[in-house]
Amino acid sequence: MTGWTEYTLALAIFVASHFLPRIGGLRDGLIGAVGRRVYFSAYGLLSIGLLVWVIVAAGRAPYVELWPQAPWTRCVPNIAMPIATVLVACGFGVRNPFTLGGKRDAIVDPDDPGFAAVSRHPLFLALALWASAHLVPNGDLAHVILFGSFTIMALAAIPAFDAKAPRALGPQTAAFFERTAILSLTPLARAEWLRANARPMAMRAALGLFLWVAALHLHALVIGVSPFPA
Repeated sequence: MTGWTEYTLALAIFVASHFLPRIGGLRDGLIGAVGRRVYFSAYGLLSIGLLVWVIVAAGRAPYVELWPQAPWTRCVPNIAMPIATVLVACGFGVRNPFTLGGKRDAIVDPDDPGFAAVSRHPLFLALALWASAHLVPNGDLAHVILFGSFTIMALAAIPAFDAKAPRALGPQTAAFFERTAILSLTPLARAEWLRANARPMAMRAALGLFLWVAALHLHALVIGVSPFPA
């Protein structure tokens, strides 16, 4: 496949994979057949594989420069990505069923929101951070479309998912939004929150940093481009 064909196809399949399962109850039927854990594990692996294909296809698309890449621009994702991977590691399974990667059967307790006190949408923030940081050094048309779209979609999803909460929480809604945040470091300075969450969050943060180091060193092998400024 040459020109824009592969990139268009990869992008179309990736988008379709996120919308088609919602049509005609397909997702619910598959969950009923194989179970929630198997379905979401397989769906997650498929999404990651398709995302890698989209990124690789963007690199093979015709180069149409919108702005040049300066050496310093490669520092931006290197600064942003450890934050993004820590958000993913700490936020996966967050006690907020109204977000990407949230624990669906979580009992929402405004008095004990866990990591949701730091961010009730950590995976969306991580996605927006990843995309916007990679937008800076990738000023060609294909990558601007890719990373710009992901940034907009991730940020737009936050209010859309927040809008689902009041229908389910009812009278707890005000307390839930008061004691959680889009992003706040204030809980990290509260002794009560730290006593309940510091140890598991520290272990998750260490895992996030390990994932960042692994991604950094596998980037050239998987994506075909070195992430280092040199």
